[in-house]
Amino acid sequence: MHSFKSEEDFKNGQVLLIDKPLTWTSFQAVNKLRWAIRQAFSIKKIKVGHAGTLDPLATGLLVICTGKMTKQINTFQGQEKEYTGTFILGSTTPSFDLETEVDQTFSTEHITEALIHKTTEQFIGVIEQFPPIFSAIKKDGKRLYEFARAGETVEIKSRQVEITEFEITSINDLELKFRVVCSKGTYIRSLAHDFGKALNSGAHLSELRRTRIGDFLVESALTPEIFIESLPSK
Repeated sequence: MHSFKSEEDFKNGQVLLIDKPLTWTSFQAVNKLRWAIRQAFSIKKIKVGHAGTLDPLATGLLVICTGKMTKQINTFQGQEKEYTGTFILGSTTPSFDLETEVDQTFSTEHITEALIHKTTEQFIGVIEQFPPIFSAIKKDGKRLYEFARAGETVEIKSRQVEITEFEITSINDLELKFRVVCSKGTYIRSLAHDFGKALNSGAHLSELRRTRIGDFLVESALTPEIFIESLPSK
């Protein structure tokens, strides 16, 4: 394990691969690491930022940059990403995931394994996607989820994203495990919602894990706790 010896290590810039725990926001992860680095080296101020948000209900790879490496954040954000996770067929939620309760249920009797695998083909390539209303995208200076939580309707524009690989890796009744490789800006929650619609049913995301950003792999990532333990203690 890499052990960081000095304040200079962090000010000159590090790329830290962190495995974000479930329910943490990406912001919390950054704050925790920044606080731990400042404590370990008695630094008043240090730049720390992440290269791509993960929802609180997702786990997996966060690329966190410190010091001079924060200049590379935009480059890392633009890189291809890989996710694995689970869709639940036959029901939808307003947030397209488990942040909100199921609001509608649909028939699934017509859905066969062959249809499920065939339907993935519709989503390969450059596609139009509407971000979920429960998302951090800004409109008129407010984040979309602020409108959603206040019960306000708001017009959301679709965006083009690219999906290079999309496969269903296992089917267990209404539970579909998947793997997706996609461009920046792709919402896997929206993919779950649209996939359910394409099956003439409904679906929502119940589990999500980011496994790769560019060449960075989650297998190389540390939990926040293990990273913090690797810092020198006073």
